[in-house]
Amino acid sequence: MSSLSLAVRDSSTMLRRNLLHVRRYPSLTLNLLLTPVMLLLLFVYIFGDTMSAGMGGGGAHRSDYVAYLVPGILMLTIGGTTIGSAVSVSMDMTEGIIARFRTMAIHRGSVLVGHVIGSVLRCVMSVVLVAAVAVAIGFRSTDATVLEWVLAVGLLALVSLALTWIAVGMGLSSPNVEAAGNNAMPLMILPLLSSAFVPLDAMPGWFRPVAQYQPFTPAIETLRGLLLGTEVGNNGWIAVTWCFGLALLGYFWSTSLFNRDPK
Repeated sequence: MSSLSLAVRDSSTMLRRNLLHVRRYPSLTLNLLLTPVMLLLLFVYIFGDTMSAGMGGGGAHRSDYVAYLVPGILMLTIGGTTIGSAVSVSMDMTEGIIARFRTMAIHRGSVLVGHVIGSVLRCVMSVVLVAAVAVAIGFRSTDATVLEWVLAVGLLALVSLALTWIAVGMGLSSPNVEAAGNNAMPLMILPLLSSAFVPLDAMPGWFRPVAQYQPFTPAIETLRGLLLGTEVGNNGWIAVTWCFGLALLGYFWSTSLFNRDPK
């Protein structure tokens, strides 16, 4: 059997292992999933009228704010779900199973690949569930073409991949599970500091650069453009560049940490 075949076989085994963990211990995924759902419902039904009054010159309705809000919530969902990846990787590192894997005749990189692919699949499933809630409360994207939907799904998957590699690095570099969860919290906090909830021009001048020059804002604005027909501008290229940059950074960081000889 070739090296590539071995890598694919072992990575598939590790992916199946991670998916079985999700099925047997769903509490972590559910806890992370509840946050974006609760924020969606909170901002729509509690703050929706007030927030929509400040959009479009004061003539917008709650449904307009729902359309504006959902792309940001979907990105927040991805950021929150990848926190679980950092925790899962840290659990493997601290509970001794990685030491056991190192003694077995398996492809060395298959452990990380299994975590990454499993995390991307969890992100996709989480996004689908949150999107279903959004549709149930009134979100519609009637103007998006089939190509725009495909590009939107591709963007969500690319963001998931990039953030997952960063989360894996955070899990590997953390001394314990609690630290891994805390270290990965910026993946959920950054979307809160982006254009997810209010437009950039509605923010204070001193805070606007924080929201503008970070990876989530261009990704959210690109997703809005694809689903709602708003102007994308340079946000598409910026978002893709951020994703590839973070993915490469996370990959080299994670593999460097994982390939270190255990002490």
